[in-house]
Amino acid sequence: MTTTIYHNPACGTSRNVLAMIRQSGEEPVIIEYLKNTPRRETLVALIAEMGIPARALLREKGTPYHDLGLADPDLDDEHLLDAMLAHPILINRPIVRTAKGTRLCRPSEVVLEILENPIGVFTKEDGEIVGGP
Repeated sequence: MTTTIYHNPACGTSRNVLAMIRQSGEEPVIIEYLKNTPRRETLVALIAEMGIPARALLREKGTPYHDLGLADPDLDDEHLLDAMLAHPILINRPIVRTAKGTRLCRPSEVVLEILENPIGVFTKEDGEIVGGP
């Protein structure tokens, strides 16, 4: 299975995850989800693979989350999915799919759980060191 990352190049966490994947020896399929919004079926499958509710994939910061009233706990998954598909900036990132699983990689070191190969030591953009022997 090919590793896939749903990526936003403007996001430091997403850039760190992409760099960790590459440091593990893989060149992933990169889907810039703001330019190429996943289809509903894909988004539903990713949520199911991660074992999280749709609400857990919502991003609040820098999005129309509050303007759209998405904090309302009575909104069902279908409504939340509709909002994410209409406004892909609401989809939290990065999402990584590998043969070992699918994860929302926040914080970025979550990706280590699903990489096939170890990365050794990795220095994030902010100077934090992760990984190791």
